Amino acid sequence: MGVNISSDIKLGKIKKGSKNLITDVPGVKVGHVTLNDGKIKTGVTAILPHSGNMFKEKVLASSSVINGFGKSLGLVQIDELGTIETPIIMTNTLSVGTAATGLVKYMLEHNDDIGTTTGTVNSVVVECNDGFLNDIRGFHVKEEHVFEAIENAKDDFEEGAVGAGTGMSCFQLKGGIGSSSRIVELDGEEYVLGSLVLSNFGLKPDFILNGRKLGEEIDKLDKFELEKGSIIIIIGTNIPLSERQLKRISRRAAIGLGRTGSYLGNGSGDIAISFTTANNVKHYEESDVMDVKMIHENKIDLVFRAVVESVEESVVSSMLHAKTTVGRDDNERKSLNNYL
Repeated sequence: MGVNISSDIKLGKIKKGSKNLITDVPGVKVGHVTLNDGKIKTGVTAILPHSGNMFKEKVLASSSVINGFGKSLGLVQIDELGTIETPIIMTNTLSVGTAATGLVKYMLEHNDDIGTTTGTVNSVVVECNDGFLNDIRGFHVKEEHVFEAIENAKDDFEEGAVGAGTGMSCFQLKGGIGSSSRIVELDGEEYVLGSLVLSNFGLKPDFILNGRKLGEEIDKLDKFELEKGSIIIIIGTNIPLSERQLKRISRRAAIGLGRTGSYLGNGSGDIAISFTTANNVKHYEESDVMDVKMIHENKIDLVFRAVVESVEESVVSSMLHAKTTVGRDDNERKSLNNYL
């Protein structure tokens, strides 16, 4: 998916994956639960770094808080221990607690050792505020929706106004879920890097589409408004990387945002989480010393470029796949397609 290859919009120069989705990374799956009924415009999206037991086979990970106006859960332990041990759950801001409880229950159901013979679990839940279109005060996301989103996870998935992206806005147009991928060749072997975004940020006059200041054509900036949105960026890859290198590529996500016109506003929660499936950490490791592979630093620029291109395209894809939506109090967000 991503931006249609037949489109006039050509983003980036690096070869794209076969599906042009984060699920081009072997083992990665994505699932949605969409709640779309009148003033209810919300949902849950689950990203599974692999299909095995995430608690027993953790993946190396890191995060970057580009701007910290956010309520995400689990980032502290990701950066302290350098691993993710649950699916990553996306939802709306006021449903983080419910989603976290649902995710904990899911993990307990599949791991009877958690909290008894071993420690507890670090659930990862990320959010954006869909309150412009969604009745966010209604707490419509339930614990069972987390289970459903995980169970719905597959290689191919929808983008746009689906799952956690159902009620999201981007550059004051309709936003949501977007994804893209890039191929990186190392030592003659092809690796995949993909990204998935929950886009809910930006002001219309600032929007840049492939270098074209389309936002200014749609809406002239008469006065400066406050930026009140957010974006969550998930970057997955099978490139061998250390936690430190994952931190470095997480930071580069900001460049992809800048290409779309974001200035990382004060009121925006801009957070990137990166993981690699190349280095798994066993919960019950028998060895005192582990072997971890990592890319040579002289080659990491290839990965940086792939991140920037993939994130930029994921943002645009989230908007191109989203239809015009009317939600709470007849609030409306038009599709980007209306202006192309």
